[in-house]
Amino acid sequence: MPARHPVSVVSRPTGSARWLTVSRRSEEMLVYLSTVSRPVTDPPGSGPRRRRFAMVSGNVVALGTVSLITDVSAEMVAAVLPLYLVLGLHLSPVAFGVLDGVHTGATALLRVVGGFVADRLRRRKLVAGAGYALSAVAKLGLLLAGRSVPAIGAVIAVDRLGKGIRSAPRDALITLSTPPEALGRAFGVHRAMDSVGAFLGPLAAFAVLLAVGQSYDAVFVTSFCVAALAVVVLVLFVRERPSGEPADGPDAPRVSVGEAFGLLRSRPARRLVLAAALLGLATIGDGFVYLLLQRREDLGLRWFPLLAVGTSLAYLVLAAPLGVLADRIGRLPVVVGGYLALGATYLLLSGPVHGWPVLALTLALYGAFYAATDGVLIALAGPVLPARLRTTGIALVQTGQALAYLVSSVLFGLAWQAWGPQNAIRGAALAVAGVLVGTLLLLASPSRSVSRKVSR
Repeated sequence: MPARHPVSVVSRPTGSARWLTVSRRSEEMLVYLSTVSRPVTDPPGSGPRRRRFAMVSGNVVALGTVSLITDVSAEMVAAVLPLYLVLGLHLSPVAFGVLDGVHTGATALLRVVGGFVADRLRRRKLVAGAGYALSAVAKLGLLLAGRSVPAIGAVIAVDRLGKGIRSAPRDALITLSTPPEALGRAFGVHRAMDSVGAFLGPLAAFAVLLAVGQSYDAVFVTSFCVAALAVVVLVLFVRERPSGEPADGPDAPRVSVGEAFGLLRSRPARRLVLAAALLGLATIGDGFVYLLLQRREDLGLRWFPLLAVGTSLAYLVLAAPLGVLADRIGRLPVVVGGYLALGATYLLLSGPVHGWPVLALTLALYGAFYAATDGVLIALAGPVLPARLRTTGIALVQTGQALAYLVSSVLFGLAWQAWGPQNAIRGAALAVAGVLVGTLLLLASPSRSVSRKVSR
């Protein structure tokens, strides 16, 4: 039967990448073929090997430096906060789950607001800088909160507000500073630099606690000073308009609210947001993982901050190689592999085997999960989103994932309290399996029907 709406398919090369243009009802949709399938191979003699190992842009390195310094600050606090809340203030698993969910998900909707404002004002650096500054000030708020759980929750929300505002503009700057075929490598390098900070942060907290005793206030003050340094680096070295981004003329129309929400009418973008939300449901939060490890292995409290170091070390080693691999074989297979590593982590936490080798393997798999999913998921989404709405689209993806994470943290806290930690983590492993099936149905099927490889 003839198609109800005429469809024309045209192939056109863009650099070393190839795009598929689908016209329907006078609309045009660009789908980058390597987001969910293997990229088209470069012709002989075109120098793909040389380009593959080329350095990323200076803007990516500058943003990576800002993230490195910021993560030192953030992980100093994150490394001691579960210990402080659960063992110091004697919070129940449910209360900790709520606070942990607030830590990532409560301000998720403001990610969309920050992304839209950055696109509308065309000032991504300005919006990102405001987010970094807000998170820095929140570190001092922990000093004023004292032992008040509601006040601590409010300060955590402010800190996450800053993260929610800055994440999408930062990632949009990375995508706009990088050719589409190299996004996996760029995000891999950025996340590797970020993970250096995550590696150093718990060590810095450990050193502060050794120097001054069990003084959490000293950790919070040091964390603020480090975060302030990150803001200075961003102001001095990150460029607002990276090379490769189309310059907006003075008469170019500003992004409207209707145009931003119109992204969800695009089938590829809508499926990515839904998939990100599904994947967020499978993530229970670092605090729960480390508390389970500490209980299983009966670790001394002073060693607790170092658990995050093991995860960050694996992340640091694997982030860049997995980013390059995603560019070579496709980003969806790498993301799926990352969630398989997460499921294996949960199974090890619920298994009968104990000892240092199992602890090391658990942390390595957990770091591999982050390395294979954190930046790669955004690299998968970036080419599907138009440059004009890149920040808003990335914010939608991050918001879907963060809201789901809020739900999963609360549910896991309830399951821990009702069924015990072992049964709760087994349930989380089953959730990973179900989420992966749903993600493949959302993302793999469109790649066969829409993003099929075009012959030269």
